[in-house]
Parts: sequence; C-alpha cells; structure tokens
Amino acid sequence: MRPEEQPLSPSLPWRTSSSITMAFVGLLSRGFLYGLSRTETNGLDGFLKLLDQRKDVKGRERGLITVSNHVSVMDDPIIWGILPFRYLISPENMRWSLGSYDICFHNKALSAFFTFGQVLPTHRSLYSKFGGLFQPTITQAVRLLSRGPFIHANDAPEKPNSSLSSPDVSDPFSSDNFTFSTNGSDTFPAPSAYLNRRHSWVHIFPEGKIHQKEDRTMRYFKWGVSRLILESDPCPDIVPIWIEGPEQVMHEARAFPRFIPRPFKKISITFGEKLDVEKVFGDLRDRWKRLHARESEKVMGGKLNVGILTHALKYAEEAVELRKECTMRVREAVLNIRRQRGLPDEDPKVGLVETYREEGGKVEGKMDDGSWVKDT
Repeated sequence: MRPEEQPLSPSLPWRTSSSITMAFVGLLSRGFLYGLSRTETNGLDGFLKLLDQRKDVKGRERGLITVSNHVSVMDDPIIWGILPFRYLISPENMRWSLGSYDICFHNKALSAFFTFGQVLPTHRSLYSKFGGLFQPTITQAVRLLSRGPFIHANDAPEKPNSSLSSPDVSDPFSSDNFTFSTNGSDTFPAPSAYLNRRHSWVHIFPEGKIHQKEDRTMRYFKWGVSRLILESDPCPDIVPIWIEGPEQVMHEARAFPRFIPRPFKKISITFGEKLDVEKVFGDLRDRWKRLHARESEKVMGGKLNVGILTHALKYAEEAVELRKECTMRVREAVLNIRRQRGLPDEDPKVGLVETYREEGGKVEGKMDDGSWVKDT
C-alpha cells in the first residue's frame, strides 16, 4: 500500500461508536467517583498537561505507557473517571488497555463493546493455549506505541464470522488489511494500521491479577510490560500510578449482591512524574537494539518488522535477562509512588515470582498470606 493510501483513521461510524462508548463509560465512572465516593487525586494536573501535549496526533514523538498496581475488577475503567469530560470524548487521546479474551470477548456483543472502548483481546495462559508474552495482541500494543501505521497482509480469516456467539468484530467500511487475528481463526480490527493511532497511550497492570492485601503490597510483575518498553520505537513516555480504594468498592470477599459496587468509599489515585526513560531504561534498550540488530541480519532482507521476534529474541538467555531487569525497574518506579503515599517498603521477596509458586495450583480466592487474588 502506497503512503497516500494509508488510512488516517477508522470509518466515521466506527469512530462515532467508539466516542459514544468511551464517553458513556467515562461519565458513569466520573459520576461514581465524584458522586458516590470520596475521591482524592495527586499529580493529576501534571498528567493532564502531558495529555494536552499529546492532543495533536501529528505532533506526537513517542507513545505513552501508564502502569499501576491492580486492586479491583473496577480499576479500569473507574480510575479514568477522574479525567475531565473533554478527554473522555476524544478516543485518539485516551488509553488502550488489555482485556481478558475469555471474559470480555466471548460473544459479538461483548467484543463490540470492549473494542469500541479501546480494549485489546488478550489470551490468559491459564485458560488458553494462545496466551503468553508473544501473542499477537502484545504485538499490536507495541505497534500502537510506535511510529506507525503498520499495514500488512491480512492474517485473519477472509470474512469475520457473523454468528452472534462469535467474538469476531471488524469495521465494515475498512479493508481486510486492517484486521488481525489472536488465534488464527478470529478477526479483530488492527488499531495500529491507522495513522491517527501512532504513538498511542497504553495502560497496563503488570501484576496480571487483582491483589488485595491489607499492607498494600504488590505481586510480582509479568514481563509483558518489558516488551512494550524495549521494542517500541522510540521508547514511550512512562508514568507510574498508585491506586488505593477500589478494593473497598469491589472487595473479593464482598457478600451478596456481589455485582453492585459499594458506594461512599475513599478512593485515591496518585500519578507520578513522567520517568526519564533514557536514564532508567536507556542501557537496557541499547542492549536490546544490539541483540535485535544481530538477529535481524540472520533473516531474509535483514530486517524485522516492529513487534516481530525470532526464536532467539524470544527465548535466548540475553533476551530473557533483559526482560527480567526491565520489568523489575518498572516495578520499582511504581513502588516509588507507593512510598510517596507513606507506605513502608515491601519485603523484597514479594516482588519475586518464586514467592508465589508456593501458592501451588490455587490461582484465585484467599491465599495463605491473607491476600485475596483474582485472575483477570
């Protein structure tokens, strides 16, 4: 496809549906935060200033990653209710997030709702053989953060399944080249194919699970966030966030009626300052670039597209160690915001995956350490 044929954005009906969905959910969240809760924000003005700087898509020079602890099934979208209305009606400057495929995308109605709400379908390894660090959705997230658009031969089926029980969703006014598949048989819009999605904002909960504990410690972080930081071009801006309170709104031990959020709880959302990504991650990205260059020379044409990895870039010892170190640095950035909230330092062991292997086969519910965990 020639540059002049690259689409600026999805079709008008698609954009309208997305704007309505984002605004509706955002207003509900805002109403709950400021009408039915005692909400406190810290650092919000600085974050809004950053969003204002990103308003002009053509002027963006890098993507944005926000990263936080995960304490409630309502964390996303409720925390974004703190944003003024003018942000909620502008999907081009709102967050993309990752949503569980088996929860959010198991039929067409849910798929449409969450896709319009800028949620990417993500397989969980515990429930799907298509899950893991290298699934196509993570590649989409990397590309959303990068200097797009990324248009490629369609890897989804020729036509989406029209059954209402199918998760398939696509923009009927766009080319099949602007879709992707998460498992080789489904069809979803590929947001990174559009010019107005370049250098987007992606929010991620690296714990991968809801973790509710009285001392407000976090679980270990999974490595998906490291792919977003190491592979995106250029390195995105990164803002750590600390959340407190939604665990009281929807505690995992809540009684009937479980589906109703508990009102009048105190909710606190603290935004850290934008990280100096060169200082924090520059050495890791330099090592990754050298490794990537060596591997690229081995493939036909001597180039790998953004988000595409060879076996060595996935599993070689150097690649694994880079992801480990990158993930630990991200976790430390979130811990710094936790300290600003006056909470004591964690036991270093709680940030290690080895600590949680003692949970055995139990993946949800009340754990031996008194915490409540839910896979999301």
